[in-house]
Amino acid sequence: MTSLSLKVLVSAVTLGLSAGAFAAGAHGGGHHGEEGGHAADGHHSAGSIGQPGKAEDVVRTVDITMYDNYYEPEVIDVSQGETVRIRVTNQGALVHEFNIGTAAMHQAHQKEMMMMVEHGVLLGDRIDHDMMNMDMGNGHTMKHDDPNSVLLEPGQSGEIIWTFSQQSSLEFACNVPGHYQAGMYGEIDI
Repeated sequence: MTSLSLKVLVSAVTLGLSAGAFAAGAHGGGHHGEEGGHAADGHHSAGSIGQPGKAEDVVRTVDITMYDNYYEPEVIDVSQGETVRIRVTNQGALVHEFNIGTAAMHQAHQKEMMMMVEHGVLLGDRIDHDMMNMDMGNGHTMKHDDPNSVLLEPGQSGEIIWTFSQQSSLEFACNVPGHYQAGMYGEIDI
């Protein structure tokens, strides 16, 4: 068995252990009700965790590298009102996410990510993009296109431009099932 096959098998076992019965819902496009300052589906609402920034307002760039179940660095220091470009690179062997939110938002978002695994969208080391764009029957898809998040296959890079508009308890996390629980989250100090 190759190292990659072993990692995928371990990830699959982790996914199976963390699986539960989750209600189907939309991912990306399903910003439902508000709950505690954030959307009940785990995504941001205007101003609750900041907002997408404009490229012309970026004051600095922070580089984040994702490995299998940890980030480097694990802490990002920002100032209130600062607009930051966050460049994220996945150097792991598995699909990983970089998502800005509160602990409660990540917990809610993990349910959507589990649904992506259950529907064959997330496949350990790759994403089935055709399945991700499939209509879930309610006019929504599982497309991962929220401005506070990037979902990357191994070797891919992406970026988020974000304005941190208020002080709050924020973290960045990978909400692929089992990854947050394995320690794949970091702190944003405002």
